Amino acid sequence: MARWTKFYLIHIEFLGFRYCGWQIQPGVKTVEEMINKTFKFIFKHDGFKVLGCGRTDAKVSADDFAFELFLNETIDIDTMFKNLNKNLPFDIRATSMKEVDANFNIIQNPKIKEYHYYFSYGDKPHPFNASHIINFNQELDIEKMQEAVKVFEGIHNFKRFACKPSEHTLFEREIISASIEKNTRYLGNHVPETAHVFKVKSKGFLRYQVRLMMAALIDVGSGVYSIDDLKNILIDYDKEPLKRNAPSSGLNLHKISF
Repeated sequence: MARWTKFYLIHIEFLGFRYCGWQIQPGVKTVEEMINKTFKFIFKHDGFKVLGCGRTDAKVSADDFAFELFLNETIDIDTMFKNLNKNLPFDIRATSMKEVDANFNIIQNPKIKEYHYYFSYGDKPHPFNASHIINFNQELDIEKMQEAVKVFEGIHNFKRFACKPSEHTLFEREIISASIEKNTRYLGNHVPETAHVFKVKSKGFLRYQVRLMMAALIDVGSGVYSIDDLKNILIDYDKEPLKRNAPSSGLNLHKISF
Protein backbone atom coordinates (compact mmCIF):
# COMPACT_ATOMS: atom_id res chain seq x y z
CA MET A 1 0.00 0.00 0.00
CA ALA A 2 1.41 3.36 -1.04
CA ARG A 3 2.47 5.80 1.61
CA TRP A 4 1.26 9.07 0.21
CA THR A 5 3.24 12.25 0.75
CA LYS A 6 1.10 14.91 -0.96
CA PHE A 7 -2.60 15.59 -0.43
CA TYR A 8 -4.96 17.89 -2.36
CA LEU A 9 -8.58 18.84 -1.74
CA ILE A 10 -10.54 19.39 -4.95
CA HIS A 11 -14.10 20.68 -5.23
CA ILE A 12 -16.14 19.88 -8.33
CA GLU A 13 -19.63 20.40 -9.70
CA PHE A 14 -21.37 17.99 -12.02
CA LEU A 15 -24.64 17.18 -13.76
CA GLY A 16 -25.41 13.66 -12.61
CA PHE A 17 -28.02 12.64 -15.19
CA ARG A 18 -25.57 10.50 -17.24
CA TYR A 19 -23.90 8.88 -14.24
CA CYS A 20 -24.65 6.05 -11.82
CA GLY A 21 -23.46 8.10 -8.86
CA TRP A 22 -20.00 9.02 -7.64
CA GLN A 23 -18.44 5.69 -6.67
CA ILE A 24 -16.85 3.38 -9.23
CA GLN A 25 -19.04 0.35 -10.02
CA PRO A 26 -18.51 -2.40 -12.58
CA GLY A 27 -20.21 -1.98 -15.93
CA VAL A 28 -21.62 1.52 -15.44
CA LYS A 29 -20.38 5.08 -15.88
CA THR A 30 -19.67 7.01 -12.67
CA VAL A 31 -18.20 10.40 -11.79
CA GLU A 32 -15.26 8.83 -9.91
CA GLU A 33 -14.43 6.75 -12.99
CA MET A 34 -14.27 9.90 -15.12
CA ILE A 35 -12.06 11.63 -12.54
CA ASN A 36 -9.67 8.66 -12.47
CA LYS A 37 -9.50 8.43 -16.26
CA THR A 38 -8.73 12.13 -16.48
CA PHE A 39 -5.90 11.95 -13.95
CA LYS A 40 -4.42 8.89 -15.67
CA PHE A 41 -4.41 10.84 -18.92
CA ILE A 42 -2.75 13.86 -17.29
CA PHE A 43 -0.18 11.98 -15.18
CA LYS A 44 0.49 9.20 -17.73
CA HIS A 45 0.52 6.77 -14.77
CA ASP A 46 -1.83 5.46 -12.09
CA GLY A 47 0.33 6.25 -9.06
CA PHE A 48 -2.38 8.25 -7.32
CA LYS A 49 -5.54 7.72 -5.30
CA VAL A 50 -8.89 9.53 -5.31
CA LEU A 51 -11.28 9.46 -2.33
CA GLY A 52 -14.68 11.21 -2.36
CA CYS A 53 -16.38 12.98 0.54
CA GLY A 54 -19.27 10.51 0.29
CA ARG A 55 -21.49 8.77 -2.21
CA THR A 56 -24.24 10.05 -4.47
CA ASP A 57 -27.08 8.11 -6.02
CA ALA A 58 -27.47 7.61 -9.76
CA LYS A 59 -28.54 10.82 -11.57
CA VAL A 60 -27.94 13.03 -8.51
CA SER A 61 -26.11 16.27 -9.35
CA ALA A 62 -23.79 18.45 -7.28
CA ASP A 63 -23.03 22.14 -7.10
CA ASP A 64 -20.33 21.30 -4.60
CA PHE A 65 -18.80 17.84 -4.23
CA ALA A 66 -15.28 17.29 -2.89
CA PHE A 67 -12.63 14.63 -3.18
CA GLU A 68 -9.06 14.18 -2.00
CA LEU A 69 -6.19 13.44 -4.35
CA PHE A 70 -3.28 11.44 -2.88
CA LEU A 71 0.11 11.62 -4.59
CA ASN A 72 3.79 10.97 -4.07
CA GLU A 73 4.87 13.99 -6.09
CA THR A 74 4.54 17.75 -5.87
CA ILE A 75 2.38 19.39 -8.52
CA ASP A 76 1.75 22.95 -9.59
CA ILE A 77 -1.82 23.58 -8.46
CA ASP A 78 -2.67 26.24 -11.06
CA THR A 79 -1.40 24.09 -13.92
CA MET A 80 -3.14 20.97 -12.64
CA PHE A 81 -6.40 22.85 -12.11
CA LYS A 82 -6.37 24.08 -15.73
CA ASN A 83 -5.43 20.64 -17.10
CA LEU A 84 -8.15 18.99 -15.06
CA ASN A 85 -10.89 21.23 -16.45
CA LYS A 86 -9.46 21.00 -19.96
CA ASN A 87 -9.77 17.21 -19.95
CA LEU A 88 -12.82 16.47 -17.80
CA PRO A 89 -16.13 15.61 -19.55
CA PHE A 90 -18.43 18.53 -20.39
CA ASP A 91 -20.72 17.79 -17.44
CA ILE A 92 -18.01 17.82 -14.73
CA ARG A 93 -16.07 20.94 -13.72
CA ALA A 94 -13.45 21.56 -11.03
CA THR A 95 -14.16 24.71 -9.01
CA SER A 96 -11.23 24.82 -6.58
CA MET A 97 -8.08 22.98 -5.58
CA LYS A 98 -5.72 23.35 -2.63
CA GLU A 99 -3.09 21.37 -0.76
CA VAL A 100 -4.02 19.92 2.64
CA ASP A 101 -1.93 18.14 5.26
CA ALA A 102 -1.76 14.45 6.07
CA ASN A 103 -4.18 14.83 8.98
CA PHE A 104 -7.03 15.98 6.75
CA ASN A 105 -9.79 13.37 6.50
CA ILE A 106 -12.18 13.82 3.58
CA ILE A 107 -14.74 11.49 5.21
CA GLN A 108 -14.61 12.75 8.80
CA ASN A 109 -13.87 16.46 8.26
CA PRO A 110 -17.07 17.70 6.54
CA LYS A 111 -19.01 19.93 8.94
CA ILE A 112 -22.20 20.77 7.04
CA LYS A 113 -23.94 19.36 3.97
CA GLU A 114 -26.80 21.15 2.25
CA TYR A 115 -29.04 19.42 -0.28
CA HIS A 116 -31.54 21.00 -2.65
CA TYR A 117 -34.33 18.99 -4.27
CA TYR A 118 -36.02 20.67 -7.26
CA PHE A 119 -39.56 19.68 -8.13
CA SER A 120 -42.67 20.90 -9.92
CA TYR A 121 -46.23 19.66 -10.07
CA GLY A 122 -49.19 19.52 -12.41
CA ASP A 123 -49.14 18.90 -16.16
CA LYS A 124 -46.06 17.27 -17.66
CA PRO A 125 -43.47 19.99 -18.41
CA HIS A 126 -40.90 20.36 -21.19
CA PRO A 127 -38.44 17.40 -21.35
CA PHE A 128 -35.50 19.82 -20.94
CA ASN A 129 -36.30 19.83 -17.21
CA ALA A 130 -35.87 16.06 -16.80
CA SER A 131 -32.22 16.18 -15.74
CA HIS A 132 -32.71 18.48 -12.74
CA ILE A 133 -36.40 19.10 -11.91
CA ILE A 134 -38.76 16.24 -11.05
CA ASN A 135 -42.41 16.78 -11.92
CA PHE A 136 -45.17 15.22 -9.81
CA ASN A 137 -48.26 14.79 -11.95
CA GLN A 138 -50.72 15.91 -9.28
CA GLU A 139 -51.81 19.03 -7.45
CA LEU A 140 -49.86 19.88 -4.31
CA ASP A 141 -50.66 22.15 -1.38
CA ILE A 142 -47.36 24.03 -1.18
CA GLU A 143 -48.37 26.07 1.88
CA LYS A 144 -49.12 22.89 3.78
CA MET A 145 -45.78 21.42 2.70
CA GLN A 146 -44.00 24.59 3.82
CA GLU A 147 -45.55 24.15 7.26
CA ALA A 148 -44.81 20.42 7.35
CA VAL A 149 -41.13 20.74 6.41
CA LYS A 150 -40.44 22.51 9.72
CA VAL A 151 -41.32 19.26 11.50
CA PHE A 152 -37.94 17.91 10.36
CA GLU A 153 -35.92 20.65 12.05
CA GLY A 154 -34.06 19.75 15.23
CA ILE A 155 -32.77 16.40 16.51
CA HIS A 156 -34.84 13.35 15.52
CA ASN A 157 -34.49 9.63 14.98
CA PHE A 158 -34.66 9.14 11.21
CA LYS A 159 -34.71 5.33 11.27
CA ARG A 160 -37.80 5.23 9.05
CA PHE A 161 -36.04 7.53 6.57
CA ALA A 162 -33.07 5.19 6.04
CA CYS A 163 -32.45 2.54 3.39
CA LYS A 164 -30.56 -0.69 4.15
CA PRO A 165 -28.86 0.55 7.34
CA SER A 166 -26.17 -1.53 9.02
CA GLU A 167 -26.21 -2.61 12.65
CA HIS A 168 -23.85 0.27 13.40
CA THR A 169 -25.92 3.00 11.71
CA LEU A 170 -26.67 6.00 13.93
CA PHE A 171 -30.21 7.15 13.17
CA GLU A 172 -30.33 10.25 15.33
CA ARG A 173 -29.56 13.28 13.15
CA GLU A 174 -29.94 17.02 13.57
CA ILE A 175 -31.61 18.95 10.78
CA ILE A 176 -30.20 22.46 11.09
CA SER A 177 -32.69 24.00 8.67
CA ALA A 178 -35.37 22.83 6.23
CA SER A 179 -37.57 24.84 3.89
CA ILE A 180 -39.58 24.73 0.68
CA GLU A 181 -39.18 27.79 -1.51
CA LYS A 182 -40.19 28.99 -4.94
CA ASN A 183 -37.61 28.10 -7.59
CA THR A 184 -35.52 31.12 -8.59
CA ARG A 185 -32.54 29.26 -10.03
CA TYR A 186 -33.84 27.63 -13.19
CA LEU A 187 -35.53 30.19 -15.41
CA GLY A 188 -36.93 30.15 -18.94
CA ASN A 189 -40.10 29.45 -20.88
CA HIS A 190 -39.60 25.69 -20.51
CA VAL A 191 -39.47 25.80 -16.68
CA PRO A 192 -42.91 25.31 -15.10
CA GLU A 193 -44.24 28.08 -12.88
CA THR A 194 -44.94 25.46 -10.22
CA ALA A 195 -41.21 24.70 -9.75
CA HIS A 196 -40.04 24.77 -6.12
CA VAL A 197 -37.01 23.63 -4.14
CA PHE A 198 -36.77 21.67 -0.90
CA LYS A 199 -33.67 22.84 0.99
CA VAL A 200 -32.24 20.87 3.90
CA LYS A 201 -29.03 21.29 5.89
CA SER A 202 -27.37 18.90 8.36
CA LYS A 203 -24.01 17.62 9.55
CA GLY A 204 -24.81 14.28 7.95
CA PHE A 205 -27.56 12.30 6.24
CA LEU A 206 -28.55 8.66 6.05
CA ARG A 207 -28.67 6.80 2.74
CA TYR A 208 -31.71 8.00 0.73
CA GLN A 209 -32.79 10.18 3.68
CA VAL A 210 -33.37 13.38 1.70
CA ARG A 211 -35.30 11.60 -1.06
CA LEU A 212 -37.47 9.81 1.52
CA MET A 213 -38.10 13.14 3.26
CA MET A 214 -39.08 14.68 -0.08
CA ALA A 215 -41.49 11.82 -0.83
CA ALA A 216 -43.10 12.24 2.59
CA LEU A 217 -43.56 15.96 1.95
CA ILE A 218 -45.17 15.19 -1.41
CA ASP A 219 -47.56 12.88 0.45
CA VAL A 220 -48.41 15.75 2.79
CA GLY A 221 -48.97 18.10 -0.15
CA SER A 222 -51.23 15.61 -1.92
CA GLY A 223 -53.28 14.80 1.19
CA VAL A 224 -51.99 11.27 1.84
CA TYR A 225 -50.41 12.40 5.13
CA SER A 226 -51.40 15.12 7.57
CA ILE A 227 -48.76 17.15 9.35
CA ASP A 228 -49.52 15.14 12.50
CA ASP A 229 -48.91 11.94 10.51
CA LEU A 230 -45.46 13.26 9.62
CA LYS A 231 -44.75 14.06 13.26
CA ASN A 232 -45.80 10.54 14.25
CA ILE A 233 -43.48 8.97 11.66
CA LEU A 234 -40.58 10.60 13.49
CA ILE A 235 -41.94 9.69 16.92
CA ASP A 236 -42.74 6.06 16.06
CA TYR A 237 -39.32 5.43 14.56
CA ASP A 238 -39.28 1.68 15.26
CA LYS A 239 -42.16 0.99 12.88
CA GLU A 240 -41.71 -0.12 9.26
CA PRO A 241 -39.41 2.16 7.23
CA LEU A 242 -40.90 4.37 4.54
CA LYS A 243 -40.71 2.80 1.11
CA ARG A 244 -41.64 5.55 -1.35
CA ASN A 245 -38.51 7.32 -2.54
CA ALA A 246 -38.56 10.55 -4.55
CA PRO A 247 -36.76 10.20 -7.94
CA SER A 248 -33.05 10.94 -7.80
CA SER A 249 -32.49 13.46 -10.59
CA GLY A 250 -34.18 16.28 -8.68
CA LEU A 251 -31.55 16.03 -5.94
CA ASN A 252 -28.52 18.31 -5.84
CA LEU A 253 -25.69 18.40 -3.28
CA HIS A 254 -25.65 22.17 -3.05
CA LYS A 255 -22.86 22.81 -0.55
CA ILE A 256 -20.35 20.93 1.55
CA SER A 257 -18.35 22.79 4.20
CA PHE A 258 -15.16 21.69 5.96
